[in-house]
Amino acid sequence: MTAPDSAAPPIRVFDVLQRSHARLHRRALLGDGLSVALWSNSFDRMRYQPAHHTLSLYLRGGHGTFREDAPEQRGGPGKLCLMPAGHGVDWVVGTPQHFLHLYFAPEQLGPLALRVLDREPREVHLPELNFASDPVLAPLLARIAALDWDDLGARLAANELGHAALTHLLCRHGQRAPRALLHGGLAPALRRRLADWLQARLSEPVTVGEMAAFCALSEPHFAHAFRASFGCAPHRWLAARRLDQAAALLRERADWDLEAVAAATGHASASHLVRRFRGARGMTPGQYRAAVRHQA
Repeated sequence: MTAPDSAAPPIRVFDVLQRSHARLHRRALLGDGLSVALWSNSFDRMRYQPAHHTLSLYLRGGHGTFREDAPEQRGGPGKLCLMPAGHGVDWVVGTPQHFLHLYFAPEQLGPLALRVLDREPREVHLPELNFASDPVLAPLLARIAALDWDDLGARLAANELGHAALTHLLCRHGQRAPRALLHGGLAPALRRRLADWLQARLSEPVTVGEMAAFCALSEPHFAHAFRASFGCAPHRWLAARRLDQAAALLRERADWDLEAVAAATGHASASHLVRRFRGARGMTPGQYRAAVRHQA
């Protein structure tokens, strides 16, 4: 079993299952805020109040499992459930079942909504899914379940499949709030110009004052508008983009050492890059590069 990162925030659904009759077979951090667990359970009852989004796929069994508020809907192999963060639900588990959980934080959807849908994070939310069928999403999760997460190459493949699952989930099942109800974010054209401007400066130190000046806003107004538009603080957005750029360079520039990659992506040193990369992606840059090479 891949050991969990002690610095990772607790996942309430995972913790509830650990205190129940459920058996944990495997768990892994896939990086980029994604984690997975493979469970089995039978004849149990529990209440979830998740702080993370939890996407589940029934691999075997599940026919006797239902929500207490909807007993007519039952699980089964290939069925999907989505428990969005903050949505409490009571479950009754019947005969034996095996299932996969994919956990991801709500802030994971912000950058994805911007890149894929060109919409602000506040405009998109995920609904509950109860024993849904999705011929694209279910096979993606089944492929994750079949991988050996202790193998670095397989974990990288699982990370890729996890991102594909989130993208499909957002595009296929995401619901949109009317723009007229939203206030306080950056205008779409300004948001795109700012993102391009920052992307071109990933190797340089950039201050909130410089970003605010680019947008012709005061620093406090800019910080609020940035969070509303991008779903996170400016420093978190920049850190994620710098790691994305580092991953691209590790894939594409085999002749670059870690110091060169660190310098090109705004990290103070190779060791700083290693710490950040391992914390976000669950492996070191060297392991990532070897895993990518192994998959080629």
